[in-house]
Amino acid sequence: MALADTLAEAWYGKRAAPWWTAPLAALYGGVTRLRRRQYRMGWLSSVRLPVPVVVVGNVSVGGTGKTPLTIALVEALRARGFRPGVVSRGYGGTETSPALLGERPDPARFGDEPCLIHAAGTPVAVGRDRPAAARLLIEAGCDVILADDGLQHYRLRRDVEICVIDGARRFGNGRLLPAGPLREPLARLDEVDFRVCNGGDATADEVPMRLEGGMARALHGATVQTLDAFRGQPVHALAGIGHPERFFDDLRARGIEVLAHPFPDHHAYAPGELDFGDSLPVLMTEKDAVKCAAFAPPQAWAVPVRAVLPEAFFDAVAAKLVQARRAS
Repeated sequence: MALADTLAEAWYGKRAAPWWTAPLAALYGGVTRLRRRQYRMGWLSSVRLPVPVVVVGNVSVGGTGKTPLTIALVEALRARGFRPGVVSRGYGGTETSPALLGERPDPARFGDEPCLIHAAGTPVAVGRDRPAAARLLIEAGCDVILADDGLQHYRLRRDVEICVIDGARRFGNGRLLPAGPLREPLARLDEVDFRVCNGGDATADEVPMRLEGGMARALHGATVQTLDAFRGQPVHALAGIGHPERFFDDLRARGIEVLAHPFPDHHAYAPGELDFGDSLPVLMTEKDAVKCAAFAPPQAWAVPVRAVLPEAFFDAVAAKLVQARRAS
């Protein structure tokens, strides 16, 4: 069994974590606490931007639904009179200098998630220096910055923190990396402004969120059809996301016979990886589709989803941004 599979079973199953993960988790926790203390004491400098900043992140590794939530936030804030832009590290891409995404950005350069967010009509900037990348958005006219996957990026000061929680897997065994899936201790949740629970049963202090889909879009041409069209037939399903089984399970729940092909998160696909030796439909997430469109087979389909949350949540975020403006 591969190490990644062993750790995943320890984090979310009944398998005990390997003995060597305990001292490494203790070391990781110590480094994490020291780094946070350095920012709190001013030993490491943080940057305050002239516009409010909203951070969307999580305390656990893997996919929790941050990108769909970010897109939903952009749309909701725009409807409330804001001009939001998104800043990202650009994981999976090669770009290191601060850069604005232009027309038809290359996922290999900018990363899959920034390109997916940009495709929704959102100004996006990437770069290792996120404050510098965010300034490009401000120069482009944005009056609020959303930091995608930025909860642990303390160099960028924030006015609102949103932690997204996987409602199915929650926090696994509750231990820090590599003994468990946590990037930070669970006590970190007490400091964020909003906890959003993606799927599952949200607790009283969490905002419920669900991913709504049901449609498939052909990667070649403009055909759109419901997923019901694939019911009762086998399809190849591929997902290079943090939690591929979520995608596969959603398809199975619709009566689709799934031939699953999981890939690592932010996987850089090669054309041969989509050649399964038959003409069965190939279904993939939108995040995968932005990287595969150029060489996908004619029977390839993207399955888009949108995050659905209570309007009261968006109103509360907007209210905090108005307060931040007045305080600046």
